[in-house]
Amino acid sequence: MPIVPPGTTTVKHHDNKYKVIGTRPVRHDGADKVTGRAKYGADTQLSGMLYGYILRSPHAHANIKSIDTSAAEAVPGVYAVIAGKDFPHVGDKVAELGEGSVRLAHLSANCMARGKVLYHGHPVAAVAAETIHIAEEAAKLIKIEYEQLPPVLDVLEAMEPTAPVLNDDVFTEEMGQQVSEKPSNVATHFLYEIGDPEAAFATADVVVEREFRNATVHQGYIEPHASTALYHGDGRVTLWTCTQGSFSSRQQVAELLEIPLTWIKVIPTEIGGGFGGKIAVYEAPVSVALSKKAGRPVRVVMDRTGVFLATGPTPATFIRVKLGATKDGKLVAGQAWLAYEAGAFPGSPVNPGCMCVFSCYDIPNARVDGYDVCVNKPRTNAYRAPGSPNAAFACETVLEEVCQELGMDSMEFRLKNAAKEGTRRSDGYVYPRVGLVECLEAVKNSDHYKTPLKGPNQGRGLAAGFWFNIGLKSSVTATINTDGKVSLVEGSTDIGGTRTSISMQLAEVLGIPAEDVQPFVVDTDSVGYTDITGGSRVTMATGMAAYKAALELRDLCCERAARIWECDVNEVRYHDDATITGPEGKVLTLKALAAQIVATGESITASGNTNMPNSSNAFGVHLVDVEVDPDTGKTTVLRYTACQDVGTAIHPAYVEGQMHGGAVQGIGWALNEEYVYDKDGHMRNANFLDYRIPTCYDVPNIETIIVEVPNPDHPFGVRGVGEVPICPPQAAIGAAIHGATGKRMYELPMSPPRLLHELLKG
Repeated sequence: MPIVPPGTTTVKHHDNKYKVIGTRPVRHDGADKVTGRAKYGADTQLSGMLYGYILRSPHAHANIKSIDTSAAEAVPGVYAVIAGKDFPHVGDKVAELGEGSVRLAHLSANCMARGKVLYHGHPVAAVAAETIHIAEEAAKLIKIEYEQLPPVLDVLEAMEPTAPVLNDDVFTEEMGQQVSEKPSNVATHFLYEIGDPEAAFATADVVVEREFRNATVHQGYIEPHASTALYHGDGRVTLWTCTQGSFSSRQQVAELLEIPLTWIKVIPTEIGGGFGGKIAVYEAPVSVALSKKAGRPVRVVMDRTGVFLATGPTPATFIRVKLGATKDGKLVAGQAWLAYEAGAFPGSPVNPGCMCVFSCYDIPNARVDGYDVCVNKPRTNAYRAPGSPNAAFACETVLEEVCQELGMDSMEFRLKNAAKEGTRRSDGYVYPRVGLVECLEAVKNSDHYKTPLKGPNQGRGLAAGFWFNIGLKSSVTATINTDGKVSLVEGSTDIGGTRTSISMQLAEVLGIPAEDVQPFVVDTDSVGYTDITGGSRVTMATGMAAYKAALELRDLCCERAARIWECDVNEVRYHDDATITGPEGKVLTLKALAAQIVATGESITASGNTNMPNSSNAFGVHLVDVEVDPDTGKTTVLRYTACQDVGTAIHPAYVEGQMHGGAVQGIGWALNEEYVYDKDGHMRNANFLDYRIPTCYDVPNIETIIVEVPNPDHPFGVRGVGEVPICPPQAAIGAAIHGATGKRMYELPMSPPRLLHELLKG
């Protein structure tokens, strides 16, 4: 029997009659992963391969007056040197990346600066040489003349009319219209409103308004970005890269380097984490440009400092939230003002933040304003529910204060106001069947909630969180082999075990064990278009494609059996135990039928394609106990419970793993993680020693409660799992710190120095 971790509970709101779904088979790629045979980005080796090194700006904001690469080009062993002039001018076209869009001119300038550098670490040139050491030493010989400009590093300062402007081609847009005459750091103003918030606040018995700061944090994936490019003599390109979306990478490289899309084949390697940070390209087009110039394959692997300096972290934010409630505990009005740092180029997740800020509650009157603001930091990118954790921290903290003012229990207050089927969100969306109430009830009934705190300086916190969970497009192809087992070809990068979760859905339909499906993640020439691995979409959307392929395989098996038995196909049935029956008591097992495939006709192969709805609406509720050292301000997490409505848990172990991982990242975000910049815009902690992610010593065993309220848009009820768990931790820990100290924290991280400062105020 598979081992179920202690502290794991499943609360079902459906009848589970599945044979494969809900079990815990060994993951198909497990042996290769644990033995080290799996090939990651930096493991690619090609004959004659060169090594690329990217030279980065020492300044946060400067004009590039000149670049002289001649000394680097003269170094023995150097085969190519490139700079911004080697990248085409791509115009104003916009590319959709799956979890956000980007103007290609900005994406190109982010990969290689042209005319101006906008953050410390901005790429300015690159060298390909016989060894990485030669490349690095040659890069130091490149002479660049800079004209330094004043940097702007704070989102509110960047919004001031007198602030230095980063981009001459960015003008403020509002409701799709340009509203600024001059270039501005404010790229977009988003606005959502329902009801009459001003009138509703006037009827409220309690109104609480607070301001919040959230520091820049990084996804913290263990594997750095890596790409190996081979520019063929006929102009075609093969690219090996650790990406969350091989088709997205292909499109970006094709657009940035003006290469025909079908001339590029992207081969996704295994990926050592991404969490949204490996959707946009960074080093991939650089490796292609170097390979083209050198005439040899080139591998570019970022070092850890480069990852921190120049790949998309989350935005630092300033958020103001105001909530109004009646004395009987009913929320009547909400107002939020969110300013998110986009980094050097527009594209922060402020719009999702706007849609998520009040998403957990039924607030009939609300107004939300959001601003996408450029600052001299790396361009922000997706990180697990991008935009939502920042917003949740603000809303949930204010909600706790409303409960405190009313003298109401925060659990009962949330149950009274929780979003449910029919609730209209502030952006206008009306929820179908969702499971937030069920999550709150599950936590309320948990052993953790019922167990009192035991010691001094301890506190308990509760918070909820939401993410949409995107759907988008996926393709698979499945083939029945002559031994009765199935080869499954898919295009979704496997980050969290999705090879197995997709195989399990196909196996469920065919009535075979998951072990009888052999999944392969293949290149862009070998499967139909598939969107990114992100947005908690793969198990849901690619699983749906596998479901469709399996249904077609069942029909094809019936057709083949009818051919063998020389009967009408309408007399043949495929059963859930993988047997096929026909007239006069005829029976074939799938394995017996497969053995006759070659003798009776063509292969039995089916493809499944899907374009799923863009939201399956997932909610989570977290409960945490902490202890605060009053002498140092250090917060120790004592006990942690993560509860989530997952729709249906295809592979419960992977669900638990996603819940554990998101909670741990949220704990790090809450207590320690932040980018530290000096006044000149230099990042001072671009390594894992000084940028402190949680270790095993910082977190307890995380208990999980899996709630299953099936998604009505999926045949197995899948909602997606990976993003919601990072949304509640910050606010839950903040509430627990308040319970332990009486201090309410409004800035993340709630690090020991910051908390001690509050404690010493008395």
